Amino acid sequence: MEGNSAYQIKNICVFYGSNPGKNAKFVEAANNLGKVLAKQKIHLVYGGGSLGLMGCVSTAAHVGGSQVLGIIPTALPEGNFVGKTVGEELRVPTIQDMISKMLDNSDAFIALSGGIGTLEEIFQIASWAQLNIHHKPIGLLNIDGFFNKLLSFLDQAGEENFIPHSARQIFIFASTAKEMVDKLEDFVYKPDPVAAQIDWSKGNSSKKRKMDLSLHL
Repeated sequence: MEGNSAYQIKNICVFYGSNPGKNAKFVEAANNLGKVLAKQKIHLVYGGGSLGLMGCVSTAAHVGGSQVLGIIPTALPEGNFVGKTVGEELRVPTIQDMISKMLDNSDAFIALSGGIGTLEEIFQIASWAQLNIHHKPIGLLNIDGFFNKLLSFLDQAGEENFIPHSARQIFIFASTAKEMVDKLEDFVYKPDPVAAQIDWSKGNSSKKRKMDLSLHL
């Protein structure tokens, strides 16, 4: 992953809202992201279901020829809260299991517009990157300035010394799907000298998670 060569991406995990939002640009961007993934032969990993923006991205990617894997906690589809999953579905016990399996099966991550759940997911992945658990790129697709205030918050937290400069650089920002995928593919991991000292291979944890699924991605 280090060096000058482009980072190879086969599967991208996308986090987004289960509502379409008020701004029609969010739906347009979600549809476009799915089409861009399919055009570039990148497969989609997401949180299952078919409502809101998650339905837009997954349907567009699936129709375009990408393989789609929805990883979803068992309670959600059984309660019919999120709609029918597009593509292959993997059910897991908890939200934490879902995010862990997403990390296992993805080479990069993108967050679209969304609410608390979307922020929880992308910040969990970012926190693991900060702790040197993984070295995968993380992008915020900033449609119509949706993440501008979040960017300001991250800058302020950095100025107040709550977020180190290296952690602030974890997030990649772009305003279009094509620009985002290009930036993710250009990603070069730059280790944080402090976090690099953490050894997750000790005890019961494993920094390099092993695939225990037979998925068709």
